[in-house]
Amino acid sequence: MTERRDFLKKSALGTAGIIIGGMGMSAKSYASIKGANDRINLAVIGIRGQGNAHIGTWCALKDNRNVMLKTLCDVDEELFPDRVKKVEDALGEKPKTEWDMRRVFDDKEIHAVSVATPNHWHALATIWACQAGKHVYVEKPASHNVFEGRKMVEAAQKYNVRVQVGFQNRSIANVIEAMEFLHFGGIGEVYMAKGLCYKPRDSFGISPDSMPPETLHYDNWLGPATWQPYNEKRGHYNWHWHWATGGGDTANQGPHQFDIARWGMNKNEHPVNIYSSGGLFGISPKECSQETPNTQTSVFTYADGKILEFETRGRFTNSESSLDVRIGNIFYGTDGYLELNGSSWKAFRQREGQPFASSKRENSDTPKDPTYLAPPGGTEHYANFIDSIRSGSDYDLHCDINKGFYSSALPALANISYRLKRELTFVGAYERFANDPEADMMLTRNYRKPYFVPDEV
Repeated sequence: MTERRDFLKKSALGTAGIIIGGMGMSAKSYASIKGANDRINLAVIGIRGQGNAHIGTWCALKDNRNVMLKTLCDVDEELFPDRVKKVEDALGEKPKTEWDMRRVFDDKEIHAVSVATPNHWHALATIWACQAGKHVYVEKPASHNVFEGRKMVEAAQKYNVRVQVGFQNRSIANVIEAMEFLHFGGIGEVYMAKGLCYKPRDSFGISPDSMPPETLHYDNWLGPATWQPYNEKRGHYNWHWHWATGGGDTANQGPHQFDIARWGMNKNEHPVNIYSSGGLFGISPKECSQETPNTQTSVFTYADGKILEFETRGRFTNSESSLDVRIGNIFYGTDGYLELNGSSWKAFRQREGQPFASSKRENSDTPKDPTYLAPPGGTEHYANFIDSIRSGSDYDLHCDINKGFYSSALPALANISYRLKRELTFVGAYERFANDPEADMMLTRNYRKPYFVPDEV
């Protein structure tokens, strides 16, 4: 199944609509059968930050997709009172709470989970959920390293569950429109794609190691990561900037634009060459515990010679292109180029200064077909996950785990090159580097028992 065939089917989002449940149901007929037996019970794992956004989204889909948020799970019990109240106010029912996700997976009444933990937990949480027969919506990047991503793909296939990766651009109609324009030759043959992550960030400081808060189950928070003493500057959100748990903005904001770049180039494969360089500028290592770079340029070359570039600028910077892109993409073709900023896009022909094509939809997230039960704005990717659970088909997912894995592997590969300070050659068929055991070791990690991703899922 190629990305192109996937795209042709998925582009029906903005034209022919989506058939609910794969059974030809209109919005009216679907609404008439909604009841307790048809309800999908959900749990959110990781309820700080993006997990809190997941809570709001599932609550917004209660009536539209007949879902119920049954359980909230987080290793920090401090969050429970506020999040429980949020759910109870929205749904009229009080959710259960758990601090150990394994208890969530043991609950036979839960059909699906959404995972919004730190990156180093994404893979193991997803694999455990698959083994328990749960469908999974997992945040980006799908995995912390390449080995984990492959095991997630295998687990989803083995246990026949739907796994959707949170690359939400895959469900935005204007972005789909831009990809269709590229795939059908709108700017000729696309030979290069660029992803931009221009997001200035200040130092978050430094602090001594200490005892974790009484509400935090710290061993569970570390999970698969190597043991290290608790430090508040390596914890909530700051985990993004430490190698054991994150991968800098290249693996934070970056995966969204990596995914769009790969999608626009129609590359459902790994690159063959990777080179990444950069550094931590304007922030003293003596005054901040950040390990990851705040300025990083990564270049990927595919077997046919086409190029994917990604640039992270974490200091003060200009934007790029006529659309003032800071978080977005630019595609270069033999007949012109296309700029994509959020869900707005413009295409320019050759040397012309004015665009000859651009995004059209005023509401870029709402399909027009009356047979499609349109979800509330901003919830489209989540609603697609629910629809795919009901249809029982990975083909209906806008970003199944296989697509999500290929896009998530790119920042992981870039960071290996950055850390080793050299160009790497990757053999995609084996998902190994060419004659480079040092680099191969960084495709996985040393896991702590019992938090290990097994070779056989």
